[in-house]
Amino acid sequence: MKQACLIKLNGTVQGVGFRPFVYRLAHAHRLMGWVLNAGEGVEIWLEGEGDRLEAFRQALLDDLPAAAHIARLKVEEQNPEGYTGFRIIQSQTGGKLTAHISPDLALCPDCLAELRDPSNWRYQYPYINCTNCGPRYSIIEALPYDRPLTSMKGWQLCADCQQEYDNPLNRRFHAQPVACPMCGPSFKLLHKGQELSPALTETARLLREGAIVALKGIGGYHLACDARNPEVVQALRERKFRKEKAFALMVKDLDVADKLVYLTDDAKTLLRLVAAPIVLCPKKLELSGVAPENPGLGIMFPYTPLHYLLFDLGAPEALIMTSANHSSEPIAYKDEDALAQLKGIADAFLIGERPIVRRVDDSVLRLTRLGPIFLRRSRGFAPAALTTLPTRETLLAVGADLKNTLTLVIEGQAFVSQYLGDLEHYHSFEAFKEAIHDLCTMYDVDLADTVVLYDAHPDYYSSQYALELPAKMHLPVQHHQAHIAAVIAEKQAWKTKVLGIALDGTGYGEEGAIWGGEVFCGSLTEGFKRIAHLRYASLVGGDAAASYPVQAAAGFLAELELPDMTTEPFNFPERYLSAKDLLSKKLRVFPTTSAGRLFDTAAALLGFTRALSFEGQAAMWLEYLATGQAAEPYPFPFLDNTLDYRPLLAAIIKDRLAGRVAGQIAYAFHAGLAQGLAAMIETLAKDYSFEAIVLGGGVFQNGLLLELLSTALVKLDFPLWISQAVSANDESISLGQAAFGAFASASQQNA
Repeated sequence: MKQACLIKLNGTVQGVGFRPFVYRLAHAHRLMGWVLNAGEGVEIWLEGEGDRLEAFRQALLDDLPAAAHIARLKVEEQNPEGYTGFRIIQSQTGGKLTAHISPDLALCPDCLAELRDPSNWRYQYPYINCTNCGPRYSIIEALPYDRPLTSMKGWQLCADCQQEYDNPLNRRFHAQPVACPMCGPSFKLLHKGQELSPALTETARLLREGAIVALKGIGGYHLACDARNPEVVQALRERKFRKEKAFALMVKDLDVADKLVYLTDDAKTLLRLVAAPIVLCPKKLELSGVAPENPGLGIMFPYTPLHYLLFDLGAPEALIMTSANHSSEPIAYKDEDALAQLKGIADAFLIGERPIVRRVDDSVLRLTRLGPIFLRRSRGFAPAALTTLPTRETLLAVGADLKNTLTLVIEGQAFVSQYLGDLEHYHSFEAFKEAIHDLCTMYDVDLADTVVLYDAHPDYYSSQYALELPAKMHLPVQHHQAHIAAVIAEKQAWKTKVLGIALDGTGYGEEGAIWGGEVFCGSLTEGFKRIAHLRYASLVGGDAAASYPVQAAAGFLAELELPDMTTEPFNFPERYLSAKDLLSKKLRVFPTTSAGRLFDTAAALLGFTRALSFEGQAAMWLEYLATGQAAEPYPFPFLDNTLDYRPLLAAIIKDRLAGRVAGQIAYAFHAGLAQGLAAMIETLAKDYSFEAIVLGGGVFQNGLLLELLSTALVKLDFPLWISQAVSANDESISLGQAAFGAFASASQQNA
């Protein structure tokens, strides 16, 4: 008997070849009807025999396109309308937009084979793509995802491309960015005021000869140069004002990667993801100037046709591929901005004609004992919905000022933006405002009907801007509770009572204190109570101390009996004495529980006495020192609900004076933290009831600390949760704010 149904799907089902997939599936099962893109995702009308309908529904779930993901599926029984075929029909607009936008996808094997096939008409065409690969988020101007609403709208398909686009059996069937050399965009190379041709061949030559080239990619421009040429690497550092922070590498293939780093099977799996992230791997070979004082190298594979072509045409097999900007500024993505901002950095510009709608940095992952974690979540992953929150309110969470992201919640689905940068820099703040407008426009959000969440710090640029936005309600969220809430949101464990440990560099606490070593107990439904913390220290100069480890050390060492810290083996510079003087006069001194500044103090005691050239550098250096070492943990006692760092630092000073190897001291510091935290948790378990342990905050990007702590906690038999869908650092703040908003907005409205 003929039956009919309407299937409504939500998730990543637009821009990933989903409608062509449904078309072929319906024909394979001899079903009639249609499929279309709608504001909420995809809708499918089916008519046919009941057993065929059931077989279709099962195949729909079992045989999804690689980049597709179904978040929700609803089947409504209908009366047959007598369709005689199955077709893709025009997209619908109207209603609330909740369709997931597909992230940008790496080049697929089929397109790569065509790119390298001299007999193929798209041979060496740098914009080759199909429904399984290519740009998505970076070219979408509005939903639903159709070519007229992308930056490809200016190129009309030629007859051959149109034939593929219209052919249900072709993998370019309804591939919106489809193009070819006859009808699509191209590249040009500018060098010393002249246009060089052929552009890609000349670019590969310039890279071989030691030039720094600005390359237009999917989400912005990169600065590329030969990673094995120390002179050009140093020139890039000087021109970009990037003193010491590691550069990422793009390598030709797995064989090249294997020469440079130690690759586990898990690392290879990450490198081969369709998102094509940068993966931090242990060094096998030292490349001068690429990643100084760092045990790892960030490696990625080619992910665009352009990248593959450059390697095929003779570019060096290992290229530095770093964001095209001055340090701390957002990546350049508009041609005119790149030409202006990168003048004096790049020797040449490889400019693609296809416009980039929004900037999207590369994503960065590292492997830990608890699995892969994000150091930066962006291209290939954003702006996917990370979780579903139990709310029908529209929420906009604006995050924090460092490592900013936004989270927009529509019909419970939490869409987390790409990494936006540090808002203290003008261009990053402008990018932040653009991203708010971008997301709200994309999903047709009226801010007047939206709950806006922001950090409780009154001086954050993000918080001040949030309060200027029209909103149904403005709600502040405490920084460290947001870190914990972000992990809970990933787990969707709203009622689960957790012990949450938030360790980071800074966050606004009670009575103006600078928090950063906090322990909470509670749940999102009932709220959190601060039950323990790192011992308070004095922070001289406030946030400025985050740039100078010896300045932080002045406050953390104030209660200890100290030798002369300006002589061997410590050699603290004048800034330490100036900080001590301010401390004695109680000028610009703030109470702090910052775990980040504790790491800085330990690093200063072990020799990192210069200013930081990037955020978190001293802590990374300390982890680097400890890598491969072994030592008994230093004491880190927990008394009166306080973790006392003084014995820990006293032990470092004693061993440093005794001439102990710095790496062993660094390891003992990490081990002491892990053992102290484990002992604290064991003690708190006697007085508080909780079902899981949550770790949040940037300190928990430290792989060694995670390994030592997870080992120490095995005997306690609690589930251990960390951020894995988003970075543990302040990128997670907006997601945590949104999670709070899902409950707080309802409670405040009902109050």
